[in-house]
Amino acid sequence: MARPHTIFRTLLALLLLGIMAFVCISLGNWQLDRAAQRIAIKQEIDTGRNSPPLHITPSTPAQALTPWRPASAQGIWQHDLTVLLENRNHQGRPGYWVATPLILAGTRDTAVLVLRGWLPRPASLEQPLPPIAAPGGEQTVTGELLARVPRLYELSSATQLPTNLPDPVQPLPRVQNLALDDYAAATGLKFIPMVLAQTADAAPERNGTEPGTPLLREWPEPSLDADKNKGYALQWFGFATIAIVACLVIIWRALRRRGKPKTF
Repeated sequence: MARPHTIFRTLLALLLLGIMAFVCISLGNWQLDRAAQRIAIKQEIDTGRNSPPLHITPSTPAQALTPWRPASAQGIWQHDLTVLLENRNHQGRPGYWVATPLILAGTRDTAVLVLRGWLPRPASLEQPLPPIAAPGGEQTVTGELLARVPRLYELSSATQLPTNLPDPVQPLPRVQNLALDDYAAATGLKFIPMVLAQTADAAPERNGTEPGTPLLREWPEPSLDADKNKGYALQWFGFATIAIVACLVIIWRALRRRGKPKTF
């Protein structure tokens, strides 16, 4: 007859190995889901970038506004509504993304939000920001469409968008993230439901551009390495296989002990 403590240890080992196998299989499936998401994002990027360039107007249909599609817009910068997006590093250097609405030609309140580029942050808070170019007159801006302003993880809401813009107290607001609906409510503008990440200097239609700090436009891209996720999934499934094999070995040994003839 098997001893009670032996039965208890066998059941405990089987329980722990079963939990380990379940957790490892779940993590493996999660990695496969991540790989599938990255493959889908890559396909979306390829589809958008291979689409013909789009010229944005107030009457552009929503179905034509696809992420990653090359696009252009013509209008006038609304510089007093510029917002700085904090903690946007470039090659390890801290800085900001400059976001400014472009009032579309032929309208008074319909705009596209343009990410104009990256601006380095001063070494200390006491130092002023580098001057940002503020070209006047009608401009033609080219870039790539994004579904939204890329978000960063935000621990608190300490850097909130002012309720109304422009804000006389803080003429150049700094926020961590910028939602298009919140920005529209603060500015009173009607925004095209896409963001334009500028890729080249604006071409002036009437007046020249004013001097200012050149903005860098090397936009980060999402991680698309699905093979890494597949490799992690294979590792987790390998651990699950080890746990399952160990369970089978324990069960086999327990059955052998029970099948042994009793000795007196």
